[in-house]
Amino acid sequence: MTPDIRITLGDLIRNFGGELVGDAEIYISGLGTLSDANPDDISFLSNSKYRHQLADTRAAAVILGPQDCDATDMPRIVTQNPYAYMAKVSALLHPVVRPTPGIHPSAVVHATAHIAPDAAIGAHAVIAEQAVVAAGAVIGAGSYVGAAVEIGDASWLYPHVTIYAGCKLGQRTIVHSGAVIGADGFGLAPEAGRWLKVPQVGAVVIGDDVEIGANTTIDRGALEDTVIEDGVKLDNQIQIAHNVRIGAHTAIAACVGIAGSTVIGQHCVIGGAAMFVGHIHVVDGVTVSGGTLVSKSIDIPGTYTAMWAAAPHREWLRTVAQLRRMDSLAQRVRELEEKIQENERNAK
Repeated sequence: MTPDIRITLGDLIRNFGGELVGDAEIYISGLGTLSDANPDDISFLSNSKYRHQLADTRAAAVILGPQDCDATDMPRIVTQNPYAYMAKVSALLHPVVRPTPGIHPSAVVHATAHIAPDAAIGAHAVIAEQAVVAAGAVIGAGSYVGAAVEIGDASWLYPHVTIYAGCKLGQRTIVHSGAVIGADGFGLAPEAGRWLKVPQVGAVVIGDDVEIGANTTIDRGALEDTVIEDGVKLDNQIQIAHNVRIGAHTAIAACVGIAGSTVIGQHCVIGGAAMFVGHIHVVDGVTVSGGTLVSKSIDIPGTYTAMWAAAPHREWLRTVAQLRRMDSLAQRVRELEEKIQENERNAK
């Protein structure tokens, strides 16, 4: 449970900046949407298409941008980035309550593991030999921390997270339930009609301030490490294959698949269910729309999209039929162009 917090608008300005229009002594104790806010909540407007909701909101105050400042007379905080401001207010009103430090009696901790005195080890967690759990870290119930794993300061593994041997997590990293870090990459060599397993002897190295969603899997490298740089945010159910590198502060939505040895740059944004083939590079500052297949390297920053919107089934069938005829149609066009060019030459 989080403690009840009441704070004035003036306190918010002192904490996070912005311009206050209205009474600085108004107290707020919660955060809500414009349509659902209570009278002691602060709300926010980050998309101007919802301006009409300002007229009916019950919120005590609102966070909005300069372009919407005159759309209401209610107390308001004006800031260039209302959504980010809302996130800071929410974190202030809903502080994370960390578990009491200590090792639960049912946890299994190897004698050679090092557990910081202020770390918290949950029920039935397993900490293997030579593992290091640093200051303020939390290992949730039923989680497994493999041999020689390093968990950085203030990092948090929620219940039932698995970290295979030799992997490293930086400081303040959050790993949600069901995530598996360091399983073998899909390395197979064909021989005589059968597959030989290629030993995956690299590890997974994760930087500081990374968040990894529920049931996301990050495979260990075959020879070199799989690397997730500082500040990366991964949603649920993402598959990251062996030897992938994801650059700092890139955000990836759910159900993305990234094949082996692909390198994604810094400050990229990847939409849900996008797919990346292996052994390609994506430069910094790229946005990939949801559902896009990235089949070759991207060398220029920008937004990339490769998908069709849903259509009625019969319309889709017609479109596919037409696409199948594109090759023959293109050939006919080439033949007509050649005839036209020949006729023009003869006319001269």
